[in-house]
Amino acid sequence: MATLVQAIRMALHYGEENLGLKNVFGEDVGPPLGGAFTTTQGLKTSWNSPLDERGIVGAAMGLGLAGCRSVAEVQFCDYIYNTIDLLKLIGMQTWTSNGDWKCPITIMTPVGAGIRGSIYHSHSFDATMTHIPGWKIVMPSNALDAYGLMLACLKDENPTMYLKPKALLRVKGLERIPGEPELTPEGEKQLREMIDMPLTNRETWKPKWPKLEDYTVEIGKAKITRDGGHVTVVTYGRHVLMANDVADKLAEEGISVEVIDLRTLWPYDWEAIRASIGKTKRVIFVNEDTEVTNFGEHLYRRAIEEFFYDLEARPRLLAGAFVPGIGLADPLEAASVPQMHDIERAIREIVQERA
Repeated sequence: MATLVQAIRMALHYGEENLGLKNVFGEDVGPPLGGAFTTTQGLKTSWNSPLDERGIVGAAMGLGLAGCRSVAEVQFCDYIYNTIDLLKLIGMQTWTSNGDWKCPITIMTPVGAGIRGSIYHSHSFDATMTHIPGWKIVMPSNALDAYGLMLACLKDENPTMYLKPKALLRVKGLERIPGEPELTPEGEKQLREMIDMPLTNRETWKPKWPKLEDYTVEIGKAKITRDGGHVTVVTYGRHVLMANDVADKLAEEGISVEVIDLRTLWPYDWEAIRASIGKTKRVIFVNEDTEVTNFGEHLYRRAIEEFFYDLEARPRLLAGAFVPGIGLADPLEAASVPQMHDIERAIREIVQERA
């Protein structure tokens, strides 16, 4: 029962051993901390960079163009915005060179609310990132996908953006990562003892990695996490878990909700969305980025263009409030991004609506 943090850490270790990963770096990424969320603890290729996001992304670009596969972390996505011009340059390299210049790098950064991070540690980055062509963009919602998506990024010759939902980083997975101990309390304890740095004797500690196996989640392939026939909910990241819980609750009342976990924001799996909307004739798009020029608005527009005469209710978009930041107090954070009750209310409304 690895957490997302442990899953990403194991995937990076697998990359070091099997996929040519040469550098894992960023602020506090190397010893002794291993990242602000301990995602990079125990990795042999990890090192600490200066406190300079432009330097981190610029170094990753240079390494990538030199053919060196690297993973660079920006500690919080709130601080990645001053690298937008560099991200644009990285994204255009393969296109402008007609495929001659590869840039096999992964930028990894935590996103979203859910940890009471207030105005400096709660932003989302999915809408902004999907405005920058040339990148493949992923966001896992569970530990197994976190492992498989990271391996997919490490195998890709294109630049990849790995968005980590902060609210899920300590959530335990329900499916076993190939090679991790058994999904039992004893196996969970064993994994912690193997790869989690203890609070004492840190200077001499070394991880004892399990014998990990290859497992790749295809970039661009969504996953149906709940089957249903009355309404489609398209989401990703932390809201997959919320939508699943709402779907389970409403199923007891006879309301059948289909939940799609996009997993990849670019290229996204329109075929999965199309098939589901064609079945349910109703759709809700859910994410926590700000509602103005939201990535869900693009999907909303495409759904209307393609299914205008087939939809039995107007689509919905649930997204974060268009405010400069998210407050520290629990009620302010809850009011700023969609919660379970918001998803439930939207589903109840849309299933009662008739075109």
